[in-house]
Amino acid sequence: MFEKKNELLKRLFIDKNLTLSTAESCTGGLLASVITDISGSSTYFMGGVVSYSNDSKMKILGVSLQNIIDFGAVSEAVVVEMADGAAEQFETDFSVSVSGIMGPTGGTTVKPVGLVWIGIHTPGLTFGRKFQFSGDRWQNKMQTVEACLDLLSETVSGLTK
Repeated sequence: MFEKKNELLKRLFIDKNLTLSTAESCTGGLLASVITDISGSSTYFMGGVVSYSNDSKMKILGVSLQNIIDFGAVSEAVVVEMADGAAEQFETDFSVSVSGIMGPTGGTTVKPVGLVWIGIHTPGLTFGRKFQFSGDRWQNKMQTVEACLDLLSETVSGLTK
């Protein structure tokens, strides 16, 4: 399903001699699984962490309790820290992180089902981007993975060699 996007990502990372890691919450490892579906991904993909609980986000990735309290796990502040933490743990140039509400439960009026924050750590900047997907749990997870692949490709494409 994601072969073309994944091949593009692979080519970008290999051509630019860059490395990648992941920090996943709401996708539960699906993103890392999709990335490793392509032969040769071990050239640039160093590993990933599934930090589903707030405790694991803090212990493994260095997310601050204060950001979880102030903004919630599904927030820009948290995915930025998750991306930075994964890049540090795996010593990678890039890292992508995700946290969201996949449904069918867990949504609120402020943070509805389908809300996802994606964090991208680059060699010079870490940023977050907000998405609002619609669908069932599986569709939301698949849309999140696709958005991660697209955002990573856009970001890496923007770099000069």
